[in-house]
Amino acid sequence: MKKTIAVLIAIGLFSFACLSYAADRDDAKTLVKRAAAYVKYQGKEKALAEISTPKGMFDKGELYVFAYDLQGVMLAHPKNPALIGQNLVAVPDAEGKLFRKEIVEKANSKGSGWVDYVYLNPETNRQEHKTTYIQKVGDIIICCGVYKDYSHEGD
Repeated sequence: MKKTIAVLIAIGLFSFACLSYAADRDDAKTLVKRAAAYVKYQGKEKALAEISTPKGMFDKGELYVFAYDLQGVMLAHPKNPALIGQNLVAVPDAEGKLFRKEIVEKANSKGSGWVDYVYLNPETNRQEHKTTYIQKVGDIIICCGVYKDYSHEGD
């Protein structure tokens, strides 16, 4: 009986984590759509400044918008302003994936979509799996990702 209860609790926690992750993905996509609308209505320069504002309207803790140009140069980032102005297309993630190259290619070919990679979570200071929704808006790529922390699964 105790094993059955433990299994049911584990299944419930896993299901809750999956639902939460799905909601976070929806939130990331929604934040990208809002930032894209902001670019269209306020202009590129004002939008990039707002995207780069820590705790601004596009920085919600682990959920934050950032932007690249169509060659992979970082244009805006609220958590790590040192990246702004750098061409990062050839910089791999912790597992060697050229995810920014994939972001640029997907933006140029499909206009929007999801890209998976590993990245340093600025809120936890740990390398975590991340999936990022991207959308091309004119000559910039608006992005927002969701971190998926696997470190507690199976606890």
